[in-house]
Amino acid sequence: MSTLEFRTAIRDAIAEELERDESVVFFGEDVAAAGGVFVATPGLQEHFGEERVFDTPISEMALAGAAFGAAVAGMRPIFEVMFGDFMALPMDSLVNQAAKFWYVSGEQGTVPLVVRSAVGAGGRFGAMHSQIHATWYQGIPGLKIAFPSSPAEAKGLLKAAIRDDNPVVFLEHKRLYATKGPEPEPGQETIPLGVAGVARDGSDLTIASAGKGVADALVAAEALQQDGVDVEVVDLRTLRPLDVDTVLESVARTNRLLAVEEGPRTGGWAAGLLGAVVERGLHDLDDAWIVATQETPVPYAPTLEDAYIPDAEAITAAVRARLGLRASPASAAARA
Repeated sequence: MSTLEFRTAIRDAIAEELERDESVVFFGEDVAAAGGVFVATPGLQEHFGEERVFDTPISEMALAGAAFGAAVAGMRPIFEVMFGDFMALPMDSLVNQAAKFWYVSGEQGTVPLVVRSAVGAGGRFGAMHSQIHATWYQGIPGLKIAFPSSPAEAKGLLKAAIRDDNPVVFLEHKRLYATKGPEPEPGQETIPLGVAGVARDGSDLTIASAGKGVADALVAAEALQQDGVDVEVVDLRTLRPLDVDTVLESVARTNRLLAVEEGPRTGGWAAGLLGAVVERGLHDLDDAWIVATQETPVPYAPTLEDAYIPDAEAITAAVRARLGLRASPASAAARA
């Protein structure tokens, strides 16, 4: 089976949509000549030319304004805000213009733009370059938020986002760029936004997450299998729309739900997910809880940053503590 690197999946999705639709353009800071700070977009300008792929000045507000205007005028712009932490700067254009245009125009106008950003901790980038801004935007009707967990998901979700008539915030966890995984399956050119997937079947516990949290949950599931806990992992894929139905179907099988979020519990998407599941599926629930970060900014010191992140080891430990389990001899030996 051929494999695909996450950053290559991003580049290929953009290239294929540029090739498919002449209204698609791509721009941002250092995305063209340099190929992106995380080398996710090399070669696009050379292939498609400077009118469709180009570098811009350092102004996130200007990028968002240009993208909004281009989208309203009939184009399909993709722009990159280099680090998700800077997504506070284009918030007015996205929240008060792009997200509301379809509604205030009497359903006559669309804003088909995509804004990509690298997000997440674990790279020693410090407090101002390691946040995940999804929840800043999650409460805004009219926006969609995609957060892929694997190369195939990245390609399929990004292609769907570019084709969508709504503004889409597209998150790329920087710790996933170098990961590899299977190519998208035939017939899965796009993955619908708002439809979660079951990444691993199980019968004892549902773990729901998005982005790198899914990869960590899959590793934790293998460790917990040695303890006799059969974990089902739900890949949410998009945080808005949030596919509660798929989570409810999983909880009906497992009767337990753990939501894993890299971000503070307060104001996080995980709390909203648990609330929705409790509201509609309380009869199926024996237990539900959250693993999230501490209520602090992301630390810079490596040891503190590692302890801050809800990684596979933290997920495994949380499940064992919640279920009153001790690590099996096999899993203890593996850690040693």
